[in-house]
Amino acid sequence: MKLKLKSSARIKRHYILLESSKKEAENAILDYIGILGWAKASPVFIEAKSASKTILSIDRKEMNSVKSAFELSNANIKIIKVSGTLKGLNN
Repeated sequence: MKLKLKSSARIKRHYILLESSKKEAENAILDYIGILGWAKASPVFIEAKSASKTILSIDRKEMNSVKSAFELSNANIKIIKVSGTLKGLNN
């Protein structure tokens, strides 16, 4: 028997389409918001169709802190699109 979570208990995620590598995005998040912020955002990297693009799934409550981490980083990380669903990214 598989246990199910209530919809109010599961993590609501938003998806960010980035034009950078996975390593650059990881370093930017860790440098700006640290390990505790990383745990709050609970980022999950999803394979994109393109090699130059990355899809990042994060907790929607931490969207502003993750976006600001990308802006403050020295790496050239460009946010192409933010969506509530994977289908909405149309990558």
